[in-house]
Amino acid sequence: MPVEGISGFREPVEAAGYAIDRIDVTNPGFADTDFVGPDLVILMGGPMGVYETDRHPWIIHEIERMRDRLAADRPTLGVCLGAQLIAAALDARVNPGPRPEIGFSPITLTEVGRAGPLRHLDGCPVLHWHGDTFELPVGTELLASSPFYARQAFRRGDAVLALQFHAEMGLDPRFESWIADNLATLAAIGLTPAELRRAYGELGPGAVAAGRRMIAEWLSRLG
Repeated sequence: MPVEGISGFREPVEAAGYAIDRIDVTNPGFADTDFVGPDLVILMGGPMGVYETDRHPWIIHEIERMRDRLAADRPTLGVCLGAQLIAAALDARVNPGPRPEIGFSPITLTEVGRAGPLRHLDGCPVLHWHGDTFELPVGTELLASSPFYARQAFRRGDAVLALQFHAEMGLDPRFESWIADNLATLAAIGLTPAELRRAYGELGPGAVAAGRRMIAEWLSRLG
């Protein structure tokens, strides 16, 4: 979506030698996009739910093409909605969570999570901005959780990584659009734009630095 993007992850992705070609779901060319061929596919976020296929018919099409890519075990990274799309493509249930989780807080890593690229996030507050959750797909390993969301990240081998949180966000001015588009939700959970902006300024740079180290290590493990 226009207000979503690779953001802080661009640096390690390009440093690893990838040329980034961005396409929005609103782009007419999206319908014919090849999901299997690229060396790496990164699925970013959006305000819609995976289950809202009546309002967003493209979701069904994207999940079908993601199944083809995952069946080929091609390197794939999903963030927020992207993680939920990967879960759905692996036949896991995606549904609304217990409450919106918005703001900076650390995640709790599993033993598997601490042994891999997510170790760079250990103890580091990262941005959460989600209201949906997913079941852990069969054949994957849980990497992280939080008090409200038991499934914050999972992997399938080295090639597939799904992150519910936003370790790419902390330096991107598009964050203001996220606030402006969600004022009612913020008010409902008792969080003010001023509080969010302050946390973004104080914690965002450190979160992005840790997130970049995580992605750089993950990319280095790809065969």
